[in-house]
Amino acid sequence: MAGFEINAELIRTLLLRLERISADSDWSHRASGIRGSLIKALEKIDTNQVFNKTQLNHLIELGFAILEHSAKEKRIDRIRQG
Repeated sequence: MAGFEINAELIRTLLLRLERISADSDWSHRASGIRGSLIKALEKIDTNQVFNKTQLNHLIELGFAILEHSAKEKRIDRIRQG
C-alpha cells in the first residue's frame, strides 16, 4: 500500500505543476490531456480500484517530460525577451 500512497502524492504534485503551465504554451494542450488521465488514475487509486500500473508510470513519465519541455520553452521565451 505504501507504493500506492507514494504514487498518489507524486501524481498530486505532478497535477499541480501541470496545471500551472501557461495557456499560451505550446505544451498546454498536451498537459491538459495528461492531467485528465492522471486525475482518473488518482481517483482509481483513492477508491482502491484496479488500474494499469504500467500505463500509470507512462503517464507520470509523460507528465514530467511535458514539464521539462514547457520549462525549456519558457526559458527560451525569457532569453528572447531580453
